[in-house]
Amino acid sequence: MRVERVAWCAIACAGILAMAQTPAPVTHFDGTWTTNMSCDASEHMPAYKWTFVSTIANGTYHGQHGEEGGPGYMVMDGPINADGSAKLHAKGKVQAGKAGVVTELKGNKYDYYVEAKFTDTSGTGKRDEGAGILGRPCSFEFTKQTDPSAAPAAAPTQ
Repeated sequence: MRVERVAWCAIACAGILAMAQTPAPVTHFDGTWTTNMSCDASEHMPAYKWTFVSTIANGTYHGQHGEEGGPGYMVMDGPINADGSAKLHAKGKVQAGKAGVVTELKGNKYDYYVEAKFTDTSGTGKRDEGAGILGRPCSFEFTKQTDPSAAPAAAPTQ
C-alpha cells in the first residue's frame, strides 16, 4: 500500500512540475499585421519590395506572399518570444529565370531565416545572409493593423 502511495505521489508531482514549466503562450502581439519586405539587388535578381498581410496568433507569426507553390511565392512562420524577439523561417519559390545556380539546382526553391524584434504595434527584421555568398540583404518592417478590415493593397510581384 505504501508503494502505491509513493508511486501516486510521484506521478502527481511530476504532472504539477510539468505544468509549472510550460510557459503561457505569448498573446499580446496577436492580431493582423502588415509586412513590408525589401530586398537589395543581387547578381541574378533585381531589387524588389513586397507588402502582404500577416497574422500573429498565440504568439506565432504567419505571413504569405503569392499563391502557394507558384512563382514569387513565399511563406514565413515562427514563434515570437515574450520579449518580442523571433527567428522566422522563410521559404518559397523564385520566378523562373531569376534564380542563381544553387537556387536553380533546388528547383527554384529557397529558404532562409529572419531575425526579428516585435513591440506591441511594430517590428523590424533582417534576413540572415549567411556568408554572403547565397544570401542578399533583405529588411522587414511589421506594422500591427488597428482596423483589421483595412487590409493593405498587395504590391506588384517582381
